[in-house]
Amino acid sequence: MSIQCLFPEPVDRDNNKDFSQVLLDVQRSLRRFPPGMPDEQREGLQEELIDIILRVLVKNPQLHYYQGYHDIVVTFLLVLGERLATALVEKLSTHHLRDFMDPTMDNTKHILNYLMPIIERVNPEVYDFMQQAEVGTIFALSWLITWFGHVLSDFRHVVRLYDFFLACHPLMPIYFAAVIVLHREEEVLDCECDMAMMHHLLSRIPEDLPYEMLISRAGDLFVQFPPSELARERSQLTAVSTFKDFELASTQQRPDTVLRQRRKEQQQQRTLEAQRGRVAVVRPTARRFMRLAVMGLTVALGAAALAVVNSALEWAPKLDLLFP
Repeated sequence: MSIQCLFPEPVDRDNNKDFSQVLLDVQRSLRRFPPGMPDEQREGLQEELIDIILRVLVKNPQLHYYQGYHDIVVTFLLVLGERLATALVEKLSTHHLRDFMDPTMDNTKHILNYLMPIIERVNPEVYDFMQQAEVGTIFALSWLITWFGHVLSDFRHVVRLYDFFLACHPLMPIYFAAVIVLHREEEVLDCECDMAMMHHLLSRIPEDLPYEMLISRAGDLFVQFPPSELARERSQLTAVSTFKDFELASTQQRPDTVLRQRRKEQQQQRTLEAQRGRVAVVRPTARRFMRLAVMGLTVALGAAALAVVNSALEWAPKLDLLFP
């Protein structure tokens, strides 16, 4: 392996059309760095953050920078370092984040429009109240396009959600947005039925959310109301459905697919035991398997990240995780 391939390639900032906007956004991202970090170290990381973003955009001219992209990139930079973060972010940018990186926000708005149908199916009362208030879905825009990185103050919660989203279908963030709203049912129904008041309430995420419970519930909703079912009501296609390689990969990762595979293996085992004259062991309920199908996908962030990175790199140096 040559020495050159061990280091990220240099970036030409002077002739890059996105540099000015990226620089402004990165300069405003102080709160995304650990409190107490020395200024010199933070400034060095900010320079690396700029380079990662520009490097991905230059290599993939079909991608368009959007404000909020840096919130996602900085999370991976803090956990993985510049080289691994670059490889992972490029992979995500052409798959999970692809719809956000179109020239227009049409596909992003389309994904946001999945939010209300999920809420309607679970809690029609909350749905009707939000419709009467005409609050729309714009309150969840920053949640979606930053994977909640811009709105959560506790880095541990951000990393936990990124872990979850990495292991799941690209539309999982919109399911998680729905479960946050549903979890706050009482607050929503007690709020004044006014667009401005409702928007103010919903756009501020409480600090004490039960994240593990919400993650489990989001997985349950994904199984109950899969994107394919919600998409029947819509004619617009998103990048998720047009990337064939990712469509296959995401299908294999879907919780409902994992559940079906486990049931198939379960049935085969029962048949084999019956043929051998044994009494089949009673397995957990479908509900339990559904939960396991979801939670079994969420591995440690480093491992989940490396699974993606390994498709772009032939080597994987030791990770210096920000948090042990």
